[in-house]
Amino acid sequence: MSQDLISLLEYLEKEKGIKREDLIEAVQLSLVAAARKSFGPAKDLRVEIDPRSAKIKAIARLTVVEKVSVPHDEILLAKAKALKPDVQLGDSIEVEVNPNEFGRIAAQNFKQGLAQAIRNIERTMVLNEYKDRLGTIVTGTVRRFDRSDVIIDLGKFEALMPSKERVPTEDYAPNERIRAYVLAIEASTRGPEIILSRSHPDFVRKLFELEVSELVDKTIEIKAMAREAGYRTKIAVWSQNDKVDPVGACVGMRGARVKNIVRELNNEKVDLFRWSPNIRELVIEALKPAKLKSIEPDEKRKHVKIFVDDENYSLAIGRRGQNARLTQKLTGWEVEIQKQQTETVGFEQQLNKAVESLATILKIETAVAQQVVRAGFLSVDGIVEADEEDFLGALPDLDPAVATTIYAAAKTARS
Repeated sequence: MSQDLISLLEYLEKEKGIKREDLIEAVQLSLVAAARKSFGPAKDLRVEIDPRSAKIKAIARLTVVEKVSVPHDEILLAKAKALKPDVQLGDSIEVEVNPNEFGRIAAQNFKQGLAQAIRNIERTMVLNEYKDRLGTIVTGTVRRFDRSDVIIDLGKFEALMPSKERVPTEDYAPNERIRAYVLAIEASTRGPEIILSRSHPDFVRKLFELEVSELVDKTIEIKAMAREAGYRTKIAVWSQNDKVDPVGACVGMRGARVKNIVRELNNEKVDLFRWSPNIRELVIEALKPAKLKSIEPDEKRKHVKIFVDDENYSLAIGRRGQNARLTQKLTGWEVEIQKQQTETVGFEQQLNKAVESLATILKIETAVAQQVVRAGFLSVDGIVEADEEDFLGALPDLDPAVATTIYAAAKTARS
């Protein structure tokens, strides 16, 4: 058994990173517990293991009696004198017990006890190592899938990324290296589990902190942010130093910093803008590229009513309401966007003029130009100021390839 035990200790020490002294203590306690379960409650039993040879020595403390009634707690006087000549009735004597005599039941109890002890050691290791890593980014390898949950190998430990913490637009493959945010350590039937997330807003926050040193030294602060994972994130940044451009610092030289983050997020859109304590200014920045006509904030209700013209309505709302929804999350105010009703005598004539202008400049059919105008884009500038994805989203009935060509033509015409 000694050689088997040495092999087990070396494996656990190497693969699990468990200290040998902790393993030996676990084996000792498991052997004692197994022996007591098998033989009944012994008066005093301990196990000693040589750390190098793994030789096991079991020692029981027995009471010297004339007639043995409890075999595992008592020893005959004659046998005791053979071990210790000066022993007397009623004395206690230590007797070495052969572990091989523990029996099959003891062996089963030992295996169960040792497995539980190792789980407890691993649980403690997880808690000790990751309690200080909450809120940080770690790198791991996708190992397997449990339904829609992802099991990630972090080296010594495995972590879980639940389906709700996944990004809906991302797919993962076995052996793929990914980065994730350490969200929590939760108790489960299998012990503590490291919970990771790629959809949490703080994942983006931490990515920016890794790229932008000014965020770490507090020269720049992220004052507010809102995210719809996989699609878009809005971030309001601020600096108390008037000489520092917080947006420029986050974007980086030629956009290098933000490009690295967008690449990690698999091309999720990231909108960066300057934060302001003034709700009017903050809403104007958050809803860009839409141009707002007027803003009516209600401080008591935390409600802001925004008016835009027909041309900017679709931009302000965003694709599937995303722009307005993220602005509401970021500001913490309820956002209501309405079209400004304007009575203009020549309204139809203006629309027709816009159709003719777009058809001529972009070299598109009049029917197609009418669709673009009805979507709220009355000029080349109006098209270009919109995000391409928002432009395509505002024209669901138009062939995406045609809409993409129109957007490219508008950018060319403007430049």
